[in-house]
Amino acid sequence: MPKQKTHSGIKKRVRVTGSGKIVHAGSGKRHHLEHQPTRKTRRADGMHVLAQADVPRVKRMLGI
Repeated sequence: MPKQKTHSGIKKRVRVTGSGKIVHAGSGKRHHLEHQPTRKTRRADGMHVLAQADVPRVKRMLGI
């Protein structure tokens, strides 16, 4: 039986924390930052926990 391959697109976008949660970078931090309020860009910093509805599909893509 062949090995299961990790989806290369998803492995660049999410990571698994030590406790097993799947986190991703938030949106809105790529461009036009000088037009956005500083408060909005600060809140976009850091990683966000993936929505519960998307977790099974992403785990299957990661091979978890």
